Amino acid sequence: MPVGAMLCQKNEILWWIGFSFGADETMLGGMKSPWTFVFLSPTAFFSVLLMCSIGLGVAAQNGPATFSDPFQKELKGGWSWIREHSGAWRMTPRALEIKVEPGNMWGGANDAKNILMRDLPDAAGGKWTVSATFYNQPTEQYEQVDLVWYYNDSYQVKIGQELVDGQLSIVMGREENDRTKTIAIIPLDSFEVSVKFEVDGDVIRGSFRKKGSKDWIVAGETDLPVHGKPHITIQCYQGPSDQERWARIRDFELRSIL
Repeated sequence: MPVGAMLCQKNEILWWIGFSFGADETMLGGMKSPWTFVFLSPTAFFSVLLMCSIGLGVAAQNGPATFSDPFQKELKGGWSWIREHSGAWRMTPRALEIKVEPGNMWGGANDAKNILMRDLPDAAGGKWTVSATFYNQPTEQYEQVDLVWYYNDSYQVKIGQELVDGQLSIVMGREENDRTKTIAIIPLDSFEVSVKFEVDGDVIRGSFRKKGSKDWIVAGETDLPVHGKPHITIQCYQGPSDQERWARIRDFELRSIL
C-alpha cells in the first residue's frame, strides 16, 4: 500500500521518477492534467526526497549570482573609483575599458589611478567566488590588469594578467602592510583570460581560465591579509607613458556560496 506521493507538474519529471523506480511509459503516458500524483512505495518515496534534497543543495551552491555586471554600455550602481582619472575609462557596448597608465600598487607606491571598487555585502567569515574576464596586450615590464581582494592600498591579494620579463603571465600575489609576496607566476598564451577568487573564511584561492576553455586552473592559495572591511577592486597599472593602452574588462560576477 503506497504511503507517499509526489506532486509533479511536467510529464518529463513523471517519466524520470517512473523510470527511476520501475514504472513504464504505458503506466505514465496519456496524462492530460498538468498536475498528477505519482504514488511510490516507502523506500522509493524517501529515495526521491533524498535526491531532491541533494538537488536543492547543488542549486543553492550554484544559484544566481549575488551581483553581476557584464560591463556593457554603463556601470551598474554600487561601483566607486579610487583616484579617478575621468578621461581614462569608458564604457563600450562590449566591455568596460580602462586606460593602463603608469603607476603602481605593488609595494609602497600606491599611486595607480582608476581603481574600480565595490563593497562586499557582509563578507566576513563567508564563502564567496568572484570572477571577471580581462583582455590586454601589454608591452611594458609588469604591466597588468588584476582582480583584487582589497582592504586598502597596503593590504590586498591580486590575480591577473601581467607581463613579466617579456612573458605574458598569470600572476597571483599577496600584500600586507606594503610587504609583497608572489604566490604564482604562470605562463599564459592568450591576451584574453578569466580570473576567479574563491574565499572561505580567511583563505583565498586564485584560478584562471583560458579563452575557449571550460576548465579553471588553480594558480595558488594563501591566507587573507585581513585589515578591516574587504572590497573587490579591478586595477590596471604599470602601463606605458608614451602611448594609449586600453584594457577591456567584462563579465564581473560575485557569488555567495551557501
